[in-house]
Amino acid sequence: MRSLLLSIALLIMPGMASAQSHFTRINPPGPHAVGLRVVEQYDKSRGYRGATDPFTGKPTEGERARPVQTLIWYPADKATGRATSAGDYMRLGGTSDSFPAQAAERARLEARYVQSRTGTLPPDRAKAELSAPMLAKRDATASSGKFPVIIYAPSYRAPAFENADLAEFLASQGYIVIASPSTGQSMEGMNDDLEGVQTQMGDIQFLIGFAHLLPNADTERLAVIGYSWGGLANVMAAAKDSRIDALVSLDGSVRSYPDVIEQSRFLTPDRITVPMLYVAATPRHLEDLPSDMNAERSFLNKMKYADLYRVTLAPYVHSNFSVMGQRFLPDGAYGDYDKDELSVANAWLETYVRRFLDGYLKDDAAARAFLELPASQTEAPAHLFTLYRTKAQGAPPSRAAFAAELARRGFQQASAIYGAWRKRDPGFALSERDLNSWGYALLGDGEVEGAVAILRLAAELHPDSWNAFDSLGEAYARAGMKAPAIEAYRKSLSLNPANRGAIDQLARLGVKP
Repeated sequence: MRSLLLSIALLIMPGMASAQSHFTRINPPGPHAVGLRVVEQYDKSRGYRGATDPFTGKPTEGERARPVQTLIWYPADKATGRATSAGDYMRLGGTSDSFPAQAAERARLEARYVQSRTGTLPPDRAKAELSAPMLAKRDATASSGKFPVIIYAPSYRAPAFENADLAEFLASQGYIVIASPSTGQSMEGMNDDLEGVQTQMGDIQFLIGFAHLLPNADTERLAVIGYSWGGLANVMAAAKDSRIDALVSLDGSVRSYPDVIEQSRFLTPDRITVPMLYVAATPRHLEDLPSDMNAERSFLNKMKYADLYRVTLAPYVHSNFSVMGQRFLPDGAYGDYDKDELSVANAWLETYVRRFLDGYLKDDAAARAFLELPASQTEAPAHLFTLYRTKAQGAPPSRAAFAAELARRGFQQASAIYGAWRKRDPGFALSERDLNSWGYALLGDGEVEGAVAILRLAAELHPDSWNAFDSLGEAYARAGMKAPAIEAYRKSLSLNPANRGAIDQLARLGVKP
């Protein structure tokens, strides 16, 4: 082991490379220096290690909560912090879900991981890639001010630093980027099923909570970038969390796991209303597509209530979206495009991601205008990418959107608006229980007029429900509308003669049943 550690150390030492890195950073960094901080923390609301080790069978010792290795890139003061290399990032992979206290054990894990990623490369290539300088300065002093937050969700079982180059570029442009590894529910690893994607969604939610602890983080401006598996988890997170303002998907699995989406039951097009940039790999041949991937089942084709920008990069296959992966590709693994063409493609990926985020998080009009340009007017190399855009078709037919529309147009329009929305989207429906609880919530808030309108809609939609008319009678009575209250209670009794509450209420109103 000592010889392996020495070999790895020699590979990473700066100034030792006899060859150049195969990755070339083309875009100049933004106006900010970049800091990097690594936090080893636990999400104590979730478990990770079981009572026994799944591989050795021995009792588990130490912390069993979920480890979340957290990388934070941020705008920093110049001339602070220490320089980093690609090798510094690579070593972090050895402790992605284990935080050993002893330096020797940490070094062993780091060396083993680096060897696993570089062992197939010629020694001079490995030296060049591991010693390649990066933008970030470790533990640099954070710049003053508030910056929008981006959560990065990696691909399947990938490390947090998978797209460190993109994270550094965005931090130089005035963003805080936070990432954690793609680890499964337990030590046994990530699974490509509903439990797996919900586990990564939980990590996104944990990092959003962590962002609120950072003094320079403007969590009112929040986006989530996801690559591959992370590009399904981030969309699921947005379906659950309305604080997410924008989504970037790097060849995301939201396109390729329709069965998992259907199993979730909550990831539906009406719950995705935030803008999305989807950067795709070159299309595969029809013969190569899985049987469940088609236009009819594509979630992207079903998105109607969000702005969607699709950029398809001709040189990229799926694996190219990890720039750290590109850095360590074997010499013969570049496919139809060489390393320089892939670097150019990555530069345009960075450009579109930055412009998209500037447009939607910073409200930059020039960035929004750039997103509308045809490819031929972007100064990109000809045929590098194709563009496809669709615009949101108004508000989604959801209860929350329905309530907002009633607040805008008046609750007395409830029946007419509901009918129009049902005509536009027959899948939109409000159950009697939904309407009843809504009406009583309004009554509790003193919004009697609104409560009457909602409970009247419930009775209209469910004319055979004695309870709907009983609730409507109560709302009318609270509004001082005696005659309609009597009529509603009598209708309730006609549907359910055993409704003792209606009999009592009619007596209070001074009439007989």
